[in-house]
Amino acid sequence: MDLIAHWIGNIPDFAVPFALAALGLIVSERAGVLSLGAEGLMLVGALAGIGAMLAVHEPGVALVAAMLAAAAVSVLFAVMVVWLRVNQVIAGLALVFFCQGLTGLLGTVLGWTNQPVMGPAALPLGPLAALPVVGGLFNQSLAAYLAPFIFAGVAWWLNHAGGGLRLRAVGENPQAADAAGVPVLRTRFLAILAGSALVGLAGGYIAVISTKLWIAGMTGGRGWIAVGLVIFARWSPWRAFAGAVLFGGIEALIPQLAAAGISLPQYFVLMTPYAVTLAVMVWVALARRGRDETPGALGEPYLREERR
Repeated sequence: MDLIAHWIGNIPDFAVPFALAALGLIVSERAGVLSLGAEGLMLVGALAGIGAMLAVHEPGVALVAAMLAAAAVSVLFAVMVVWLRVNQVIAGLALVFFCQGLTGLLGTVLGWTNQPVMGPAALPLGPLAALPVVGGLFNQSLAAYLAPFIFAGVAWWLNHAGGGLRLRAVGENPQAADAAGVPVLRTRFLAILAGSALVGLAGGYIAVISTKLWIAGMTGGRGWIAVGLVIFARWSPWRAFAGAVLFGGIEALIPQLAAAGISLPQYFVLMTPYAVTLAVMVWVALARRGRDETPGALGEPYLREERR
């Protein structure tokens, strides 16, 4: 029972970064921009978060810095794919490699590598934190508690607010949205910045709250898993949240098994999250049965003079 209790209590630490990164990708991809740069943006957010923590020692400021840094770096990607109409797959991959090199360089030059920080203290929710087995779920950081509310706000905005409906219209049919007076290019640009800020927040969460230090490449492929998670969720925020809990639960189980003395091959442990990602994507492809919920204009550049 102790093993199960520790496992359940650690799930949010692993699930929240997946959830926030997937939510950020959904925002930008609902606007028709294929975003493959999550891994790099998470690294930028992680580095910026640690840098801010070392400077001001305030977790809230550090997480905001992570969001702003990722959004600032994403301007380069936004300019390339929105106005220069560069292939979005190539631009996303280039962004990942650029961010990996940039964060590795800055982390070394600035001396932030392996510098521990004091993350935020856990906030137990009264008697709920004392519950057997599941009490660990109610002894988390404030950021973990806020994650479901962030999802609720973004989901409501996408499905009910005028701005969210316009963003989805741009992703489904930019020509029709343009004819209705929606500024397609500006909407896509802002969607990239907003989505990248959420991805940066995911990276900041890993560095500031989970690991409390910076190591080059510390996201360990979580950005790529978030890309698969978006496909699993079919671009639905709440399905992405459920998928993040699933993936987080799988990742949280691995160290608990090791702590319990269960010997697992190293490479099996490393491949497990990606094997699960592949299995889930195959399951999603088979379960669709001809249905396609992909945004209609995903990955397609838009030029106003072009009409279909």
